[in-house]
Amino acid sequence: MSPTSQLPPTPDFDAIETAARDAAATAARGDVFTLIGQMSYSWSNNESLLVYFIMLLLRCDRASALIVFGTLNTSRARVDLVQRLARVKLADRALSGELKRLMARFESGTRLRNDLLHAMFTVNEAGEITQTHAMRLEERAKGLRFGAAKPMDGARIEAIRHEIQAMNELNRDLWRFLQGLEAHLRTAEARGPRPGA
Repeated sequence: MSPTSQLPPTPDFDAIETAARDAAATAARGDVFTLIGQMSYSWSNNESLLVYFIMLLLRCDRASALIVFGTLNTSRARVDLVQRLARVKLADRALSGELKRLMARFESGTRLRNDLLHAMFTVNEAGEITQTHAMRLEERAKGLRFGAAKPMDGARIEAIRHEIQAMNELNRDLWRFLQGLEAHLRTAEARGPRPGA
């Protein structure tokens, strides 16, 4: 007698591929993939602006800022650098507070982007994406949890659409903030170094 397998049942690939040819299932999957692509696009546009934050806060040229940006290989490290530089470079509390809010908004989008791009997708017999499984460990009070599942239902689709819109609005706000940041740093530079800086 062979031991019971710990693996889930092998999908019926032929049935899934046949069902996936159905126009409605194909359109629904295409909508999900389009939203994931739009989310990734909007998020990447925002992350790329961190280069200019680094450039202004380090008072360096764009090439040097790109080297720093590329050397830090996670968005978390890039955001941390921007926030830490701001602590020592920004005397204006309102400007510092706005920077924190902008970075918090970026991190909200980052969570959803990571949730979608680093997930395993479940497809039903009709070829429809029904849920995602997170491919990371989550530490909880009662232990570890792996692969939290979330349904890919109407509410989730709407949340993705909402976050894409939020990321697009954030992009405009980041550009506006960069202009104010540059003006503030020029004025601060003209006044001379801060005491203790």
